[in-house]
Amino acid sequence: MITKRIESPQNSHIKKLLQLQEKSRNRKKEGLFIIEGIQEVELATKHEYKIIEILVCEEITPFENLPESITSLSIRFTGIDKIVYEKLAYRTSTEGIIGIAETKTHTLDLLNFKTTTPLILIAEAPEKPGNIGALLRTADAANADAVIIANPRTDLYNPNIIRSSVGCVFTNQIATGLTEDIISFLNKKNINIYAAILQEAENYHLQDFCKASAIVVGTEHNGLSEAWRKASIQNIIIPMSGTVDSMNVSVAAGILIFEAKRQRGF
Repeated sequence: MITKRIESPQNSHIKKLLQLQEKSRNRKKEGLFIIEGIQEVELATKHEYKIIEILVCEEITPFENLPESITSLSIRFTGIDKIVYEKLAYRTSTEGIIGIAETKTHTLDLLNFKTTTPLILIAEAPEKPGNIGALLRTADAANADAVIIANPRTDLYNPNIIRSSVGCVFTNQIATGLTEDIISFLNKKNINIYAAILQEAENYHLQDFCKASAIVVGTEHNGLSEAWRKASIQNIIIPMSGTVDSMNVSVAAGILIFEAKRQRGF
């Protein structure tokens, strides 16, 4: 049930939400972030994110037309005019729904593996939100046990990551940390490291990914740091016969992680 209505983009509450949208430091300070769209809000609630408020533009989607999974939430529902929604929304196809949720902590010690042979996707220092979102979609599609971002350069709750991941930022088990700490964590857990590096590398499909495995990818521009080459049980390469010697990081990650899934019988 909608309890109040906001008609002006100049409303102080809306200005605060715009700051959450635009500035990482505000998201970190407040411990809050913005979610757009029915599917994304449903995924967040399903995966135990705490939603504290939902803004509804009834000119786009009347409250009674929202799914029960949303309307049954014991939270504050605020009606907003279309002009307010358009000020807040990154997309025009998010059904007039904007949620405000609490961020989660993503430390390595919170990772919980349900199997003794986890399959983990690791990306070192990815910067582009679109690539991070695509990596998260790939990990979700492969049902990877975890995604780890090494030396993160972009806030995980950047609205462009949420958008490009189509909500997979909520469905994946995610941790962040420094490369050295992640390597130490993997070694303690006896998880084999396979680094996608050109030097001293073997073809990826010759490896045995059925054991506990972490597949590590870097950016197209910088690749992986030397620490991963030294820590890797085997450096791996995707053979290419074209002109360029690299491919998009999310494409490479998809090829590697689905080879691991193939070996495991999906």
